[in-house]
Amino acid sequence: MKRVLLFVRGHAVFFIALICAIVTCFFVPPSIAYFDYIDFKTLSCLLATLAVVCALKNIKFFSIIARKIIHATPNFRVCVLALIYITFIGSLFIANDMALITFLPLGWYVLSETGNEKYTPWLFVLQNISANLGGMLTPFGNPQNLYLYSKFNIPTFEFMGIMVVPFLVAVAMLTVSAFFFPRTKMELTKKEPFVFKKGRSAIYLALFALTVVMVFGLIPYYIALAIVIVAILIMDRYALLRVDYFLLGTFALFFIFAGNMSNIDTVRDLFGGLLEKSTLVFSALSCQIISNVPSAILLSQFTDNYKELLLGVNIGGTGTLIASLASLITFAEYSRTGVGSKLKYLGIFTLLNVIFLGVLLGVCALIV
Repeated sequence: MKRVLLFVRGHAVFFIALICAIVTCFFVPPSIAYFDYIDFKTLSCLLATLAVVCALKNIKFFSIIARKIIHATPNFRVCVLALIYITFIGSLFIANDMALITFLPLGWYVLSETGNEKYTPWLFVLQNISANLGGMLTPFGNPQNLYLYSKFNIPTFEFMGIMVVPFLVAVAMLTVSAFFFPRTKMELTKKEPFVFKKGRSAIYLALFALTVVMVFGLIPYYIALAIVIVAILIMDRYALLRVDYFLLGTFALFFIFAGNMSNIDTVRDLFGGLLEKSTLVFSALSCQIISNVPSAILLSQFTDNYKELLLGVNIGGTGTLIASLASLITFAEYSRTGVGSKLKYLGIFTLLNVIFLGVLLGVCALIV
């Protein structure tokens, strides 16, 4: 029984999505129309991206690149800035949750090996914010972006044009945040050897480029997905076992939940009215309660104002601990370090996230 509870807790969002989907089935009985709810292109793009990233992680690609950058930093403050930028840029290409899974251990590695463990909650929170905001610029940077980009067929340059202002503001705020860390000298003592596998790296990067082409619709998604899956099966079948299939299942269940909700007249009238008043504010605030990915899927059924919705669900990833599913990854990673109070972490998390959310919401309100 204990194992079952731990399993459910570890995949809480999936089971919440499952419950939501089941409950709405009583209002909209299951039918063949359910298949129309599911965006198979989004799921395929997400699966391909996750598979390639897992393959790259298996050959320590990200750790090797990041370590080289960190070894080049002259002091702790610059190192912190490098970690923030690495996480920020990483989420731009490999999505926020994978960026945190990849780079949070690196942050802890640096802190623990240089005697700076007391800064763990501050660095982890800033890395978390970096991951949630870094991916906002590209269609494949965050799962909700991938969905909205496909749902509304947003032109790529228009997409990036919508997000560039909050993106640059986020960069500036994160850069300023690093200046609160000391400029103390540091030296890494851990000498764990990594072998850079050039051949595999080149192949996996080529596959990643294929997933980008797939996202932009330059090649049919089912063909690109087949190529990625077959190639990784040949190169590293274990990478496919490490893919977060519960994340894919969560997406599918939220598609059903959102589709059913959009067919309930009372819900449609309520949400439609709230979104008419301010799509930006309502979408950002809804993320604080149901998280940004389900918020994007749900609210997209009730509005065509994709500009404000896109801005809202991206900046809405800051705020509460559940505003972005990726934030739970950071909290779990911090808990595993055992270096400080979880309550203190939550206090720091809430303080910094509310500041970022307030500033970015104000900036976005000026440009919409």
